[in-house]
Amino acid sequence: MQSTVRVVDLPRNNPCAQCGEPIALPSWVEKDGRRTAYLWHCRLCDYRYETIAFYAEAVDEDGALAA
Repeated sequence: MQSTVRVVDLPRNNPCAQCGEPIALPSWVEKDGRRTAYLWHCRLCDYRYETIAFYAEAVDEDGALAA
């Protein structure tokens, strides 16, 4: 089951891994329990790459910080 990703929660202006140009938002996001994968596409040099964030605990689906 893929969870919903809110635009406000996305990383922004990640520098391209090849040319350094800031990329406003990832092209694709995939969440899976304790990891979130981001696919980046630089429109300047056409380079595509993936970054992955790993979390110590599963990320809360509804974004609640406290009960």
